[in-house]
Amino acid sequence: MAQDGRVRQQRAVATRAALIRAAAGEFDERGYRGASMDGVAERAGLTKGALYFHFRSKADIAGAVIAEQHEVSRRYAEQAALRGTTPLESLMWMSQSVATQMVREVVVSAGIRLSTDEHAVDVPRRDPYTDWMHHTATVVRRAIDAGEVDPSWDPELVGRVISPAYTGVQMVSDLLHDRADLYERLRELWSVLLSGIVTEQTRPAIPRLVAIIAPDPAPAD
Repeated sequence: MAQDGRVRQQRAVATRAALIRAAAGEFDERGYRGASMDGVAERAGLTKGALYFHFRSKADIAGAVIAEQHEVSRRYAEQAALRGTTPLESLMWMSQSVATQMVREVVVSAGIRLSTDEHAVDVPRRDPYTDWMHHTATVVRRAIDAGEVDPSWDPELVGRVISPAYTGVQMVSDLLHDRADLYERLRELWSVLLSGIVTEQTRPAIPRLVAIIAPDPAPAD
């Protein structure tokens, strides 16, 4: 009996994960208003009964997509933090990581879209920007201490500017080119931003720093 219970639990977890992936595809492609529970069930290859067993409404499953997006982004952020050897390198790897998530992880693309969708007012969601602003400010503060960023800059101010600037670039890239030019546009953004905040001794390193924002090799199948 205990074994049967574990099997049922594992099956339920797998079904829920499949539904979240299907919902991410539905929301990413059609937006919150255009997405439907029927569409989610069809994408998952499951019955509507199975869908409603796990999620009561479209808002409920949209909230689950956003929660999963935050978990995926947390794992990416942990990996990105290990790749930089200086504070500004770490900041570039963070930026590269977010871009890679948007391009490769439909749950991240969908979660970010839902978090900014004006029609998703009934969706339980977390503030998608405050953590990013604070974390950016922390890294900028370290960069000031390391002599990379001019100490006249307020790290909190820099964090408040970078987050909406990054968001705007990715939204325009998505609308105009389905994010095909996202890495290039982000390199341009960071070239401008870094030129305004780095110390003179760091300025020659700007091309090398922004070059970090490029696609990683695609994972093997």
